[in-house]
Amino acid sequence: MTNNQLNLSNTITGKRETFVPINPKKIGMYVCGPTVYDFPHVGNARPLVVFDVLYRVLSKIFGKTNVTYVRNITDIDDKIIESSKNKKISIEELTKTITKSFHDDCKYLNCLKPTSEPKATEHIKGMITMTENLLKNNHAYEKDNHVYFSINSFKNYGKLSKKDPQELVAGARVEISKLKKHPLDFVLWKPSSEEDPGWESPWGRGRPGWHLECSVMSEKFLGKNFDIHGGGLDLIFPHHENEIAQSCCANKVDKFANYWLHNGYVTFNKEKMSKSLGNIVTIEKMRKTINGQVIRFALLSSHYKQPLDWNENLIKESQNTLDKWYTQFENTNEDALNQDLLKPLLEDINTPGYIAKLHSLYDKASKGDMSAKKLFLAGCKLIGLLEEDIEIWNKFKKTRSKIDEKTIRNKINDREHARNKGDYKLADSIREELESSGVIIEDKDNKTTWKYK
Repeated sequence: MTNNQLNLSNTITGKRETFVPINPKKIGMYVCGPTVYDFPHVGNARPLVVFDVLYRVLSKIFGKTNVTYVRNITDIDDKIIESSKNKKISIEELTKTITKSFHDDCKYLNCLKPTSEPKATEHIKGMITMTENLLKNNHAYEKDNHVYFSINSFKNYGKLSKKDPQELVAGARVEISKLKKHPLDFVLWKPSSEEDPGWESPWGRGRPGWHLECSVMSEKFLGKNFDIHGGGLDLIFPHHENEIAQSCCANKVDKFANYWLHNGYVTFNKEKMSKSLGNIVTIEKMRKTINGQVIRFALLSSHYKQPLDWNENLIKESQNTLDKWYTQFENTNEDALNQDLLKPLLEDINTPGYIAKLHSLYDKASKGDMSAKKLFLAGCKLIGLLEEDIEIWNKFKKTRSKIDEKTIRNKINDREHARNKGDYKLADSIREELESSGVIIEDKDNKTTWKYK
């Protein structure tokens, strides 16, 4: 599949560009993973699924053994320290619990395991070394056992976020400290109190800054310059901007990652997800009631760069589509993909366009076209869909279909009233709602009967 040309939207250039790997036999992708202080929510699930699809596409084009996918775990951070104190449990217990839940989420969402999954606490020595290099090359300074990166020492600061430092100061939430020479200077190393986690360093007992962790881990597994760096839109500034600055300065390179990809925000009923609004939906909670294939499909229903609104209709539509698609399910290992089907994915991972092609293939497959069915199944498998065993899917259908009979009769009565008033749109909507809950209704001889699927 080496003839397929992949085009990606590169945040740093603001353009869609043809992906040209540094070495087609050693493609490197780094994606910022979770800070394990609390259970991941659906906003965190989006980059998981988006970059899993990109990993699958890169593996399809270049061969899986030629792609290295690194996704880190941040297990030392101020948020973790604060959360452990609030929960009155040890940091070790907290990070172990959340990391396990995160791995369960990945399995639930049918995400492939990355090639490497380094933890920040395993790479403290490298972080101390990089900090020493930055100090030696006059890109950092020490003040009261803190080490700060000096943004004025890096002429390209702000290139990723397309803003000059003055604009960033005005519009950003930056850490205020009298120790800093410039408001945007960021911490590389900070002291730790006796009760907080810490490691011995030339600047006393302390711990690393958040941005430093990813720079060190990406260099360890992918080198000083690699192909793709990904993450959520919220990471462009300050996290990714700071990664570029410290990595380029410490490693004396002009480029850190060649392509920067960022997925859009997830909103909940048109509002930004936030803990203060109480509208966070954790993946752990969804695991109890919704099949992971439904969540994966919903997350792929919009282009990764666009905002995605999370609501009940999106989940129902995703369930209904998969209910239909599972009627064509077969266990198959055939790889029947072709250029025409792949085209949307090659154009900046356009999953909605790709799903539209799968809908068309499903229609043909349901009419008995066996070649369309093979292509449909292979196409679903490529993006991690229809990989749940049919028995498990049917069991999921049954558990969600058992709404009580009283509710069903009330819904049928509501539909009858709507039809009598000529509101056929509402009547159709009630029928679809019942069908999505696993209830089939039938109109015959002026009577409506129902049955579970």
